[in-house]
Amino acid sequence: MDRFQAMQVFVRVVDANSFTRAADSLSLPRTTVTTIIQNLERLLGVRLLNRTTRRIGLTPDGAGYYQHCVRILADVEETEACFQEAALRLKGRLRIDVPTCIGRLILIPSLCDFHDKYPDVELVLGLGDRPVDMVQEAVDCVIRAGDLEDSSLVARRIGTLQTVTCASPTYVARHGMPQTIEDLRDHHAVHYFSSRSGRNCPWDFKIDGKHQEVDMRGTVAVNEAGAYLDCGLKGFGLIQTPRYMALPYLQSGELIEVLPQWKPSTTAISVLYPQSRQLSPKVRAFADWVAELFASCPLLSGRDETDPAAVSCGVFQQRNLSQAKQMAVAGVAAANAPEMPQRRRSAREEAAEYAL
Repeated sequence: MDRFQAMQVFVRVVDANSFTRAADSLSLPRTTVTTIIQNLERLLGVRLLNRTTRRIGLTPDGAGYYQHCVRILADVEETEACFQEAALRLKGRLRIDVPTCIGRLILIPSLCDFHDKYPDVELVLGLGDRPVDMVQEAVDCVIRAGDLEDSSLVARRIGTLQTVTCASPTYVARHGMPQTIEDLRDHHAVHYFSSRSGRNCPWDFKIDGKHQEVDMRGTVAVNEAGAYLDCGLKGFGLIQTPRYMALPYLQSGELIEVLPQWKPSTTAISVLYPQSRQLSPKVRAFADWVAELFASCPLLSGRDETDPAAVSCGVFQQRNLSQAKQMAVAGVAAANAPEMPQRRRSAREEAAEYAL
């Protein structure tokens, strides 16, 4: 029996909490995985796993053996990585999970750079705002914003999420522009609720260096960042959204910043991975790459959009490309269109301009 392979299979079964998922991730038949575990238990003379029809649990002996296996496998992987001639030799599947908007606006526009550096790494990218069980779903690492609840995970801070309070011109024309924190009692908010707890996330401002939560009325609540932003653009209420998402709309006038003198609190962004992946070269390579990527994007590194480094951020590149296309289309249309008399503005448009 290959003892090293048996350790790998055993750790993967425990991490995935499933023989089937472990077999799939290792590209082995399920019967082979079952046989390897049985032979390993026979070799050690102890029972490692308690098996039921619904779940797998570690025995006390199995828990101790698991910790030893994790350390041994990590040491072997680290030793091999030290002798790799080039980072291009990193290979294999790396499964990560990120919030939808960070994936679409930040990671995906830059994935060609990651692939150029690590062409033999197969990146499996999950997008979503729901909580992920990294062990059961065999996820190697995740990117998350906010407080970290699971202390069993290794966390590396890679950025800072700036948040902005804003509203659409339609909302401002209908309800007016709040001038003070107290004015918010007369306004409506779009709420963002946690997929984990089901509770609305609090509205938060930093006033005189202190954090202050504000109770807001609302008629709409969503649990996905893109939908939350869409509700704000449609005028359902005030929103507090990441500035990197709101920036193009703030610059186009589709959103207006509200109470700019009182900023919402910033939030840490971290990459997290199980302890069993702590020394994995693929995980470390991805964490280093994404940390550099976030550092190059001002709105995710504690700086602002006026920083010269903004041009390297995928958000800004997408915005500039979109604006260039719109200008090109508008230029062609203007060249071919007959001259038209200026349209009289509506009362709502005038009110929106006054609010600005």
